Amino acid sequence: MCAQCLGFDTSNYTTSAAVFGDGTAENRGRLLTVPEGALGLRQSDALFQHVKRLHLMVEQLRADGAVGEIAAVGASVQPRAVEGSYMPCFLVGEGEGRTLAAALGVPFYPCSHQQGHIAAAAWSAGRADLLDKPHLAWHLSGGTTELLRVEPEGHTVRAEAVGGTSDIAAGQLVDRAGVLLGLPFPAGKALDALYPEADDTSFFRVKLNDLTFSLSGMENKVKELLERGEKPANIARFTIDTVMNVLVRATEEAQKRWPGLPVLCSGGVASNRQIRAAMEKNCGAVFAQPQYATDNALGVAILVHRALEREVKG
Repeated sequence: MCAQCLGFDTSNYTTSAAVFGDGTAENRGRLLTVPEGALGLRQSDALFQHVKRLHLMVEQLRADGAVGEIAAVGASVQPRAVEGSYMPCFLVGEGEGRTLAAALGVPFYPCSHQQGHIAAAAWSAGRADLLDKPHLAWHLSGGTTELLRVEPEGHTVRAEAVGGTSDIAAGQLVDRAGVLLGLPFPAGKALDALYPEADDTSFFRVKLNDLTFSLSGMENKVKELLERGEKPANIARFTIDTVMNVLVRATEEAQKRWPGLPVLCSGGVASNRQIRAAMEKNCGAVFAQPQYATDNALGVAILVHRALEREVKG
């Protein structure tokens, strides 16, 4: 079928809308404004910015000729598809999505932010087939560092967390290191740019407990390096290589436990060039295209399209 589907994602740091189907796959997104020196936003501030901006993303899609006849609408309504997973900012996408679907007389399909990440990553990596088979997936973002065992479930996927961090996420460590260095938030791209200028290859080997690890103590190590006068590029490389090393080791352990399962990587941290190269080389991992690794609504629109196809096929 060639129906066009509209998806919304209003995460803690990005407002986005996307259309998928009828030969179109387009996402429009905008980072939320974070005050200089701050490490994030209160949910009330994030929600307010989404309310002010979501319609602008749809207007951009229409102005670019990407919006045709919409057959279904969807939105991410929670961070993960598990009981108790909740963030107020997702109410914006869900509320506007349900209102629009009702006005158009078309179905509304909810999903989780994490399911959207997996769908966007699989499709943009040229591996949409992974949505219909078991695989391992990393969700690496500013708020999440989870190793998932993923299985198909209807038009979407069921993701069970089998490893990852026990405290702060990899993206939080990267952002905190960046803020300490005076870099803009979020700091992933800035640390990535500094990396090649480093002349010190040292990193910290984080302890791996089964498939779980802790990154909370790494912020203090970054502070120690800064207080010793270490140059920013070396601190950037130390942070990235520390994260990269433990991700590779955890993935290799998971591959021993579930041999033969492909590994898919999504989330903003997955767009880091060094992490991507190491995971591809050592674990055979496949990655979302950079523009679809970060928060986006395209995965939501893809899942909506899959749901609509199943409805039509009966």
